[in-house]
Amino acid sequence: MRLASLLMYDGNPRKAADDVVALERAGLDSVWVAEAYGFDSPTLMGYLAAKTETVQIGSGILNIYSRTPGALLQTAAGLDNVSQGRAILGLGVSGPQVIEGFHGVPYSKPMARTAEVVEIIRSGLKREPLAADGTFHLPLTKEHGAVTGLGKPLKLLTRPERDTIPIWIAALGPKNVEQTAEIADGWIPHLFHPEKAHLVWGEALAAGNAKRIDGLAPLQVMAGGMLAIGEGAETKALLDFARPVFALYVGGMGAKGKNFYNDVARAYGYEKEAEEIQDLYLSGKKKEAEALVPTEWLEAANLVGPASYVRERIAAFAEAGVTDLNITPVGEDPAALVAQLKEWVS
Repeated sequence: MRLASLLMYDGNPRKAADDVVALERAGLDSVWVAEAYGFDSPTLMGYLAAKTETVQIGSGILNIYSRTPGALLQTAAGLDNVSQGRAILGLGVSGPQVIEGFHGVPYSKPMARTAEVVEIIRSGLKREPLAADGTFHLPLTKEHGAVTGLGKPLKLLTRPERDTIPIWIAALGPKNVEQTAEIADGWIPHLFHPEKAHLVWGEALAAGNAKRIDGLAPLQVMAGGMLAIGEGAETKALLDFARPVFALYVGGMGAKGKNFYNDVARAYGYEKEAEEIQDLYLSGKKKEAEALVPTEWLEAANLVGPASYVRERIAAFAEAGVTDLNITPVGEDPAALVAQLKEWVS
């Protein structure tokens, strides 16, 4: 099992990126840079590439709406070059609040768009002329809105570091997960409960893997949570720091009936809690919503407690098919925590 970590920062990504150097020395295999509607990922990924030597650098995630397939191709190729072949392209559909609210782009045909973006990027990395006639039209013709009609098939001007870059997809809905298992190199679920994941995605993963594109290696899976090792009650109390995140996603990421994370909570068997958390969160009662996040879920989704318990959690994630354990080390010496975990997963 490889070790991954999401770049965490509270206003100063430069400091967080500098900390990655110590985590890299301790054995971290990959670092992932989120974007949402904050700083863009590629800028920070380029900064990380200059600061590090071995750690893989992933976008976690770039949405497939705010950049054209050509722009995503350029970004992937550029990052792979400056990192000397260490880039991972993490993609996802995000959600309508971000796509239509922040970017002003219609949130339409997410699955078709995802499949075409992946196909175009893979073709482009092999320096084949970009061509599409589905959700995208490349080259764009007057029939589909071109002003001049002068567009022609163009291939990437520069030669990429690699002609294939791992493409990982963040997906939660059953159909989206099925498609991910069919076309992607890796899958990024969120709020992952190892013991209950099969109840939500088991059938979708099986169906997608049955149609998996020839030539792709087995699907990789990245999931995990907070990492803290200690015997006392004060260590377990750290789980409360995860409550706001769970409440935000289950309660606030979307409207009633349009929240993928709320659907996952219900599929895990937390129907009552999901309903109440969303009602409270959307009415501005965030603290009350946080208090209702099931402790059982927090304990299962994170690695917080005595060393023996953390090792049990590692085994549970591995049993659930996780190949890349995504950790957020909490403590005075995060690098030491990574080094300890590296021994246990090796």
